[in-house]
Amino acid sequence: MKREYATQMDAARRGIVTPEIEAVAKKENREVSFIMDMVAQGKVAIPANVNHKSLEPNGVGSMLKTKINVNLGVSRDCKDYDIEMQKVMSAVNLGAEAIMDLSSHGNTQPFRQKLCRECPAMVGTVPVYDAVIHYQRDLATLTAKDFVDVVRLHAEDGVDFVTLHCGITRKTIEQIRKGERKMNIVSRGGSLVFAWMSMTGEENPFYEYYDEILDICREYDVTVSLGDACRPGCLADATDGVQIEELIRLGELTQRAWDKDVQVMVEGPGHVPMDQIAANMKVQQTICKGAPFYVLGPLVTDIAPGYDHITAAIGGAIAAMSGAAFLCYVTPAEHLALPNVDDVREGIIASKIAAHAADIAKDLPGARAQDDRMADARRKLDWEAQYREALDPETAKSIRDSRAPEDDHADTCSMCGKFCAVRSMNKALAGEIIDIL
Repeated sequence: MKREYATQMDAARRGIVTPEIEAVAKKENREVSFIMDMVAQGKVAIPANVNHKSLEPNGVGSMLKTKINVNLGVSRDCKDYDIEMQKVMSAVNLGAEAIMDLSSHGNTQPFRQKLCRECPAMVGTVPVYDAVIHYQRDLATLTAKDFVDVVRLHAEDGVDFVTLHCGITRKTIEQIRKGERKMNIVSRGGSLVFAWMSMTGEENPFYEYYDEILDICREYDVTVSLGDACRPGCLADATDGVQIEELIRLGELTQRAWDKDVQVMVEGPGHVPMDQIAANMKVQQTICKGAPFYVLGPLVTDIAPGYDHITAAIGGAIAAMSGAAFLCYVTPAEHLALPNVDDVREGIIASKIAAHAADIAKDLPGARAQDDRMADARRKLDWEAQYREALDPETAKSIRDSRAPEDDHADTCSMCGKFCAVRSMNKALAGEIIDIL
């Protein structure tokens, strides 16, 4: 049966309460009217392709719980789709709200279709990656129409949001060639668009045919994630003219999408010193009129390969507290290799910690409830309750079990034993003798 509305934004603007809006309101402990108003304004996006039947919808917006995206996908050197599906299910079980399929090798469509059939999380893609693979032709031989057609293919398959590097133009080529940046362009999609423009002499097809792409997105209710081709790839390039000029263009493209009832997210940096993160969030909110901001990290130092899930979590917590709505996770393998299952797990947990800490700082409804339950469980030395409240119960339990305390102080841990402050206080307040020796 044909819907009465085209997109979630269209419905919200017409006063229609969709099942997705209702589901998001319930998850966020918010009134339906509040979610509807935010969606109508574009300050909340609910990526929900009409063909993604297994989706459990989520809202993305700075006034909602901070969401986590997990990048997955095969490459020429790591091409086992079964392992990627294991990563997907692990990510969903750990609470990731979105999966981005960044596959760049082989027959990508069956895996993408499987995701949209079976994955309850939002599914995102970067169509420019897939263009070379889909057509099995090298970059310079592709036409603007080829790129647009791949966007349609992904929309038909059920993808909820697509990253489109629309903000990079012929002018950007001249800016980059002046050589003022240390890292030039580090966005994979951005570099492909840059290379195609350089080789063909044509304008960016995602910018030139943006209105046609918006029509496709409106038809399937695909959210446009405006990619930051010029995001800084090192601290030295952060908040420079190239980045800000692209952001201004993304602000214009945001309004053009909203004019067609197409939902938008805006992607952001990158590598940013801690003292610049809040300012970056404020500038984006101003230029893009409150559209949800989707950030990679940001990474707060360049010198931690193997530990970039930590550098990203530090930046992500500051960014989300300052207005970012969506954190793209970073794993220990960032800058080094395709992440394995363990890397994915560590990256997700680090991002979830950052997101949760920011939600507490933003004083969102119920954000601290789990922490308060954990405090109660710790006061009672109730270990099972502590595991239940932990972000990663499996790891918490395995650490305690691997270094278990002696039998006569099994209610404590092996760090303090009978010197445990909680045990001593409980006994003292109950009028009991505190036995140490």
